[in-house]
Amino acid sequence: MAGSGLGASGRVLHAAQAEDVASASNFRAFELLHLHLDLRAEFGPPGPGPGSRGLSGSAVLDLRCLEPGGAAELRLDSHPCVEVTAAALRRERPDAGQPEPEPEPVPVCTRPFSHYGQALCVLFPQPCIAGERLRVQLTYRVGEGPGVCWLAPEQTAGKRKPFVYTQGQAVLNRAFFPCFDTPAAKCTYSALLEVPDGFTAVMSANTWEKRGPNKFFFQMCQPIPSYLIALAIGDLVSAEVGPRSWVWAEPCLIAAAKEEYDGVIEEFLATGEKLFGPYVWGRYDVLFMPPSFPFGGMENPCLTFVTPCLLAGDRSLADVIIHEIAHSWFGNLVTNANWGEFWLNEGFTMYAQRRISTVLFGPAYTCLEAATGRALLRQHVDITGEEHPLNKLRVKLEPGVDPDDTYNETPYEKGFCFVSYLAHLVGDQDQFDEFLKAYVDEFKFQSVLTDDFLEFFLDYFPELKRRRVDSIPGFEFDRWLNTPGWPPYLPDLSPGDSLMRPAEELAQLWAAEELDVRAIEAVSTSAWKTYQLVYFLDKILQKSPLPPGHVKKLGEAYPKISSAQNAELRLRWGQIVLKNDHREDFWKVRDFLHSQEASWPQPVRLATFLATTSVRCTARRTPIWPLFPLPPPSGPMTWCWLSAARRCPWRAQTRPAGWGSSPSSGPRPRSWTGSATKRRSTSTTPAPSTSRAVTWTGPRSAAAPLRSCAWSLGPWGTSSTPSCGTSLPASPTSSAGSWSFWRRTAWRFRSPWGTRAPSTREAPSPRRCSRTADRPAPSTPAASARGPPPRAARTSPPQGRALLRAPRPQTPVEATWTWTPRTAGSSLGTAFPTTRREILSMGSGNGAGPES
Repeated sequence: MAGSGLGASGRVLHAAQAEDVASASNFRAFELLHLHLDLRAEFGPPGPGPGSRGLSGSAVLDLRCLEPGGAAELRLDSHPCVEVTAAALRRERPDAGQPEPEPEPVPVCTRPFSHYGQALCVLFPQPCIAGERLRVQLTYRVGEGPGVCWLAPEQTAGKRKPFVYTQGQAVLNRAFFPCFDTPAAKCTYSALLEVPDGFTAVMSANTWEKRGPNKFFFQMCQPIPSYLIALAIGDLVSAEVGPRSWVWAEPCLIAAAKEEYDGVIEEFLATGEKLFGPYVWGRYDVLFMPPSFPFGGMENPCLTFVTPCLLAGDRSLADVIIHEIAHSWFGNLVTNANWGEFWLNEGFTMYAQRRISTVLFGPAYTCLEAATGRALLRQHVDITGEEHPLNKLRVKLEPGVDPDDTYNETPYEKGFCFVSYLAHLVGDQDQFDEFLKAYVDEFKFQSVLTDDFLEFFLDYFPELKRRRVDSIPGFEFDRWLNTPGWPPYLPDLSPGDSLMRPAEELAQLWAAEELDVRAIEAVSTSAWKTYQLVYFLDKILQKSPLPPGHVKKLGEAYPKISSAQNAELRLRWGQIVLKNDHREDFWKVRDFLHSQEASWPQPVRLATFLATTSVRCTARRTPIWPLFPLPPPSGPMTWCWLSAARRCPWRAQTRPAGWGSSPSSGPRPRSWTGSATKRRSTSTTPAPSTSRAVTWTGPRSAAAPLRSCAWSLGPWGTSSTPSCGTSLPASPTSSAGSWSFWRRTAWRFRSPWGTRAPSTREAPSPRRCSRTADRPAPSTPAASARGPPPRAARTSPPQGRALLRAPRPQTPVEATWTWTPRTAGSSLGTAFPTTRREILSMGSGNGAGPES
């Protein structure tokens, strides 16, 4: 039974007593038997107030008290964006001879927990006793928040109707409904959704039915953790692609989705069943999300959410679907008990994905794909450092740290290496496959710790236990789990040499000072698989910059690469273009970023733009500079910021004085000038006296003093010339306008760009930084360094989420923005690379942005 704390054989689980510091709930005091959601979706304008967009209704929780001494309250994970207006409690009847008691209103209150959530406390009139069953009904509404993502029509593929979806992993569903938001607690659920005319709702559930023109009912019969409960509402249609699979997409994408995956999903599922046991979830559907979806895929059971980037036209990116299918056994069926054990989810899934691809496509292809994964891990370790604590498999989360802030390549690729090492110890692939099948059967519908897995592994292979393989010098299990750095063991990828060696040799030819045209033409790439082309481009990127003129000839020689529609190829070609200053193809980089605005997480964009040496050097000495200006079709100007010292992208929305409600209304100064104060800069160039200040204060130390940075930026991204200094202007003018700095990174920016102008009347949000408007800017550098008032438990944000997701600060920041008109083309006097200015000016088109 799910949540019993016992394996299928009666084994007592270590996870039964495990804590989860990311949850504010008392999930150990209650067993959540079932959850029912009854919600109505409203697509209105953003923001608070009547008629605004939101989900409203009720959540009903069926519970059983587990606390031996009883419990006086139920504590759930929640979020300030979830507004609970009423709560009712009904206890089970004492015996069959008495009528069912009526629900009684009970008080609720909230208690602070962290920057990513709060505790919702339901207070009982009398404490419940051990074994007692009770039902709690919460009436609530959720509008804008991190767990529910609202997209404007412009952010969808069809551009006709808005779209809403939820993203639960890791701890975001507490901003969707009050719950035990921990992977340690699982339950079944049902939902009744009412949607506006012309919309379709889908959820991660076994069964669904339409109840009337606008109502949909869903039922999940297997217990799952809260983060896997997912919802999407939009202009959706479906097509059958297998005996137990359908694809869902907007009407303009459904034909491509059916053609791409017709018949192949069933092949993936059947192979997984042969390797790891029965597929217990019934159906396996795939929802192709709007282009603003910021992930490759999310393994919601029965309904995987994926990016439309996977519609490459040649089925070359099917490994993403294989990865999400592998989660059906590892992650969804057997789950990590807390987020410090995330490798149990992703490390096993990477291994399972590559086992399926080996069976279907052969070892050479799998080793080629694994080589690209190893390169990503190498890149991550090089950036963060070998000894970074997040480079452990088992991560110790401190209270208050968002589990998302620990996300990186380590649990994926280092976890894959550890599972591969265990298979190497066994020595027989068939035996290890049988072990994995037994592991899934033993712990299905349970949440486990690494200790549970390793104990089962050694019991399953008693010979290995007698040999004490957990203590082999240099390969100790403790070293694998608790020591950062490069994996002690790397699986053999030599079967992929037949695919990798030609790519390496061809890359070497292109890196030579003098091109050997005859040797290059002798190598045919017409039959190369996508990952072979990706591997070739990775090698070109490593050898870049190439000799002058080589990149142009490379693009002309391989138009299927330089003009590809495949997202993996377009990404790498863009990196090569930037690293080699190949200006003729800058427009392709611009078009790629516009077309995949949120499908590629922001840190991938940062990696793209940090490709050239000059840009890397500039980033190291510049604390803040506009990375890629994307003026929205209407509303305030929008920039993406890069903090080079902490690799943390920021979104800023501003409405300067005199700016109209749209680009076509109101006076528009030809350009703006500002300066920003942020920590970590080593430049000593003084800021020009003509600039005006943006004061940015936050956590500081002697090792990270505040510095200033100034730039000139045309209103449509026509120029940008940052200049950093150690002081601010002596007499800046007062600020004007309204603005909002968002603590979330780009992949979790929920509001559509350009559709929301922050208001000074708006109540402060825990997920938003504090803000000021029409406030006098500081008159001296010392004033700008005072910072916000002291706050309790101020901690520095975690470092080291280099290329995957940047960390969100855990302390508020404060800013004052001022603007002054300048003549077009004026410079702040720094020798910023010409190439960089041209890259920045690529954002002059009308683009709509996201939000992960």
